[in-house]
Amino acid sequence: MILVTGGAGFIGSVLVKELNYRGYSNIIIVDRLESDEKWKNLRKLDYIDYIHADILFEQSDDSFWENVEYIYHMGACSSTTENDVDYLWANNVLYSRELFNIAAEYNIPFVYASSAATYGDGELGYDDSHEKIRSLMPLNPYGFSKHIFDKWIFQQEKKPQKWFGLKFFNVFGPNEYHKGDMRSLVHKGFHQIQNDGQVKLFKSHRPDYKDGEQLRDFVYVKDVVKASISLGESKDEGISGIYNIGTGESRTFLDLIKATFVAMEKEENIVFVDMPENIRHQYQYYTQANMDKLKKALPFFQFMSLEAAVKDYVTQHLQVKDSYL
Repeated sequence: MILVTGGAGFIGSVLVKELNYRGYSNIIIVDRLESDEKWKNLRKLDYIDYIHADILFEQSDDSFWENVEYIYHMGACSSTTENDVDYLWANNVLYSRELFNIAAEYNIPFVYASSAATYGDGELGYDDSHEKIRSLMPLNPYGFSKHIFDKWIFQQEKKPQKWFGLKFFNVFGPNEYHKGDMRSLVHKGFHQIQNDGQVKLFKSHRPDYKDGEQLRDFVYVKDVVKASISLGESKDEGISGIYNIGTGESRTFLDLIKATFVAMEKEENIVFVDMPENIRHQYQYYTQANMDKLKKALPFFQFMSLEAAVKDYVTQHLQVKDSYL
């Protein structure tokens, strides 16, 4: 049996779909559906049960956990603008600690979502070396909550034999539709192009970056979940640890939007607008994952190019009647 927390969310639901592709259906999804449209992510998935995240630990006992073969912990508050630190601490830190302790007790392979937001402004680089983790300085409460859990794991004497913390970079792709302002620029740009014939991008508020040339390591969600599962299923127990999940290549927001116009076969029309004051102090101008560790662990794994990934997202999902995986 496979447990997937956040299994109705963006990355979690795509991960479940990939598990289905690989022949797994003995999956329990743990999440909070609430009142948005996240429930729609579940409609095409094959799983045996759904458990509300708030009652998982109340309803489970030895017989339950003894039957769990893998835990993919994708559930968390992923909003980079969330300022309720107590909420983030309860949801992203304490919940994760309890689940990790269970994984350690029953020796269940544990794969969890960390974040590139833990790297802060990038001044210390984007190297997933364990020796550098303690010195990182996140810029926002979300990154802080993920960083706290990353550090906590290294303090634990008891761990499952296999565990992986995945620092996801800028993920985009199908099933992100419920995420509001946290949706990717591809999704937002697609609808701006459809409705207005143009895309609005933030101006740069630093002299060393031109407008639209802020850089990100954009990574397609289909690649993200394949890498996550491949690590979780690895037979090499000596590779446990924290890994960057990006492409290892930074691209501009202009590149991303130009690829969207091309995929839609529309004429390029980009307008630059001021960045809101409330996010300027925590805005990352550059991210690029150091992928050396993942390449060593998964030497044959390849990520799609930005242009190929955007084309797949636009033509196979956003432009079709039912855009869900």
